[in-house]
Formats: sequence, C-alpha cells, structure tokens
Amino acid sequence: MINRVVIVGRLTKDPELRYSPNGIASCRFQVAVNRTFQNQQGEREADFISCVAWRKQAENLANYIRKGGLIGLEGRIQTGSYEGQDGKRVVRPSGAM
Repeated sequence: MINRVVIVGRLTKDPELRYSPNGIASCRFQVAVNRTFQNQQGEREADFISCVAWRKQAENLANYIRKGGLIGLEGRIQTGSYEGQDGKRVVRPSGAM
C-alpha cells in the first residue's frame, strides 16, 4: 500500500511550535490549497488541510515560514478520532510530513 501526498498551498496562519515532555518538537499548521476549477458563480474554492511536522522540520517551519507563505509538502495522510462533547465519535483527518 502507498500513502503519499504532495501539497502546494499557502499557510492560513503562523505555525504553532510545541515540545513534548521528552523534548520532541511538533508544529501544527493549516494549508489552503486552491482547486483547479471554478464553481457555478465563477469563483475558485479552496481546501483547508491540517498538517503536522515533527522534529527539525517542525523547528524550521516555525522559524522560517509565516501566514500567507507558499509551501510545498510531501508526506502521508493519517486520520485520528476522538469523542465529542455530545458523545459522538468525530474523525479528524490530518497530513503528516
């Protein structure tokens, strides 16, 4: 099985750098990717993809890229889930670099 994705888009806000209790850096960010086609009103829509980077890549992202910056990513797609306040299971997709 292959789980590989390439994304090119712009950051929707500044990346959030955090460290785990054992010192591993992680950086959460969201990328807006324009669709290649227009809707019925002639407007381009975008997909907003949540991503996370780890270790040195996370630190570099937090130090060198800001909101609106163009970014190219290669990684894999991973989903997670949690129980919402209403007791229902919520599936949360995310891309990992």
